Amino acid sequence: MTYTFTEGGVCAPKGFRAAGIHAGIRKNPEKKDLSLIVSDKPCAAAAVYTKNKVKGAPLIVTKKHLSDGRARAILCNSGNANTCNADGEYIADAMCESAADALHIPKEDMIIASTGVIGQPLPLGPITASMGELAKLLSYEGSREAAEAIMTTDTSPKEVAVSFELDGKTCHIGGIAKGSGMIHPNMATMLCFVTTDAAISGEMLKKACTYTANESFNMISVDGDTSTNDMFVIMANGEAGNREIVSEGEDYELFLKALLALDIKLAKLLAADGEGATKLLECRVTGAPDKDTARKIAKSVVCSNLLKAAMFGKDANWGRILCAIGYTEGEFDVTKTAVSISSKAGSVEVCKAGAGVEFSEEKALEILKEPEIVIYVDMCQGPGEATAWGCDLTYDYVRINGDYRT
Repeated sequence: MTYTFTEGGVCAPKGFRAAGIHAGIRKNPEKKDLSLIVSDKPCAAAAVYTKNKVKGAPLIVTKKHLSDGRARAILCNSGNANTCNADGEYIADAMCESAADALHIPKEDMIIASTGVIGQPLPLGPITASMGELAKLLSYEGSREAAEAIMTTDTSPKEVAVSFELDGKTCHIGGIAKGSGMIHPNMATMLCFVTTDAAISGEMLKKACTYTANESFNMISVDGDTSTNDMFVIMANGEAGNREIVSEGEDYELFLKALLALDIKLAKLLAADGEGATKLLECRVTGAPDKDTARKIAKSVVCSNLLKAAMFGKDANWGRILCAIGYTEGEFDVTKTAVSISSKAGSVEVCKAGAGVEFSEEKALEILKEPEIVIYVDMCQGPGEATAWGCDLTYDYVRINGDYRT
């Protein structure tokens, strides 16, 4: 392994501070709702955004600010998405200006994000009034507070960090993410903020950001809804002191592996924390005609509401897996397909050559009682491989979303 998981989240890399507070955007004073991440020095930066045609104002402002591939800080509020508001861009810009003044940096070096209810005006007053306090609370150990402040229906904060060697220097990548509902990616999904002390050019950072999003966040689904505010951002300040990565090669591959490992772990945390979820589902597809087809099949399986409901009910209804494979776009032969279901409790083959095989329902029940279920699909017709992640569909998903605003 070329990397090691470690502690510290977005503050694991050298030169990054973070903080989170309750500013008053959310009614519950126990819920933090304003998060700030800052680098001690300017950073190369890159991002990918939702492809939803309805985009939150923060994404529009952030895209403008990142046009030069540079940034210094990330400000994010929860409780309100600042989307579909006539004054949305003005509010997002004013938030950037307020934070920049408190940090004594150019406004254009600010990345801005929001998450929460769509279509409700975002009050600026509580945010600007709290900015001085938020800046004072910035700490090299503040990742957890920042992670808590970006949560909406999440049941727990999500933060991951890895360390690895580059050019004889110890480098770190750290990330925090939020997302529990409206999770069905089309670029990345949810909000994810990543920092690194590795030295890497903006061009190569963008390349790595796009690739790892496709292999991680783009391969998860909770409910089939692509959000208006999805954003995956990474900032690199070069504090580790390695030779700057400016092209593909061994150093870039090492960085890419470490970033992908971090992104996959965050993606799995998001899928496992889907609204109302009790199980993390993983679908591993092998033997597909090509990688693109494998990706589509894996996503079809984890996106199937019928299968998700069956997993909640601990029902080894493998026909729903074949059904999801069958309506996947692509050219392949389902009569060659083999399927098995696995967990810590064991494994059972349920389908071979596109047809059912005898298996123990009792054994299958024990397997499906576990909180993490792996569905293996072997298409037996090519080199294509892919993995996707999702969750079960429970009564609580409807309860949570039935009264989301009220």
